[in-house]
Amino acid sequence: MTLNPRFYRLTVLHRQLDDALRIENRRRGADPFRLLRLKSLKLAVRRRLATLSRRPALAI
Repeated sequence: MTLNPRFYRLTVLHRQLDDALRIENRRRGADPFRLLRLKSLKLAVRRRLATLSRRPALAI
């Protein structure tokens, strides 16, 4: 089974956003707007991943 390149890219992006959220939360003067932006981007990526995983794979 091969991994869809778009699915892989979104998975990597989701991990990067998760890391950025974790780092921003640890900072002392965490910017609430940056946190909100990161959370909304992560949610959008999660929705795209869910959409891709529900779509049936194309037979070659």
